[in-house]
Amino acid sequence: MAKTIVGLNDAKAVKKFSVGLAVDTAKKGYFGKKFMGTGPETSMPIQMLPHLESEAGDQITYDLSVQLKMEPVEGDQTLEGKEEDLKTYTDNVYIDQARGGVNTGGKMTRKRTLHDLRTIARRRQSDWWARMFDELFFMYLSGSRGVNTGFIFGTSYAGRANNSFTAPDTDHVMYAGSATSKASLAATDKMSTTTIDRCVARATMMGGGTEETPQIQPVMIDGEEHYVMVMNPWQEYDLRTGTGAQNWLEIQKSTATAEGRKSPIFKGGLGMHNNVVLHSHKSVIRFSDYGAGSNVGAARALFMGAQGAVCAFGSPGTGLRFDWHEETRDNGNQAVITTSSIFGIKKCTYNGKDFGVIAVEAAAADPG
Repeated sequence: MAKTIVGLNDAKAVKKFSVGLAVDTAKKGYFGKKFMGTGPETSMPIQMLPHLESEAGDQITYDLSVQLKMEPVEGDQTLEGKEEDLKTYTDNVYIDQARGGVNTGGKMTRKRTLHDLRTIARRRQSDWWARMFDELFFMYLSGSRGVNTGFIFGTSYAGRANNSFTAPDTDHVMYAGSATSKASLAATDKMSTTTIDRCVARATMMGGGTEETPQIQPVMIDGEEHYVMVMNPWQEYDLRTGTGAQNWLEIQKSTATAEGRKSPIFKGGLGMHNNVVLHSHKSVIRFSDYGAGSNVGAARALFMGAQGAVCAFGSPGTGLRFDWHEETRDNGNQAVITTSSIFGIKKCTYNGKDFGVIAVEAAAADPG
């Protein structure tokens, strides 16, 4: 009986597995499946910029239009010459190639069909790509690598593709408890509903109008305004135990009655407090040198509105976000599958200020 064999680097396999890798990665990625939207009008925390997927270039420049602040001209007073010019703040993101690969071993090691090897390689590499993107989003939004263990990236990592990390500015960092700085943060300055309420108050009152600080915009979900906070699981524990069982139950119940509860932003969340959808994730950036003695463990929770960061892709020449390449080595004995993507990630900053994210510094210690 005749059998169809799709050889190495067959165009059908390249396209099939490139598309499959992109779909798998999007489904597995924490930020990709929950907090990402495409285009300039998206109100999601991560803004996808598709401009370079079909065009040449390695940089995208994007603008923020500032509100008008002129006083009105009353009655028959002359308006000519008093008109206000349009002001915009500009930021940009660069893209570059990143690659990974799998060596499937020699023929005697494999002992399975090439199709199975492709499927297994796609699954493992989609895990790798999803994990890498999530780590990058956490680092860029936090403006730091931190001391998290188990990261793909080393502790000295400072960014890629000419997009360096940007530390939070003074208007976009808050401290839990009574702390007012990194040095004053004590082990007792833990995550609480009060901290969340303070973040909402800061986001609501900060910037806009005639000020030079861009105002953080809430995420719109089914016509309702929300913010999102992602905290470390140790901070989640502090919030749960400090809130009390009854109040924590109310936080969880509030999600069940929310208009946008079917939105991906709500799925897998802890609950909602003061219209802030709460999440926790182990990759929230942690530190070990806070406090007066530089020995207090802390984590940088992320209080996010719309367009806190941007992600831009460039096509690797196939019209797809990922490229799939197969080759043999050792005189045809080893089959090697490599994948690549051209992309860039950056926290949005305008006029020297962060735009859609507030860093929330709170103590974080292993409760075990």
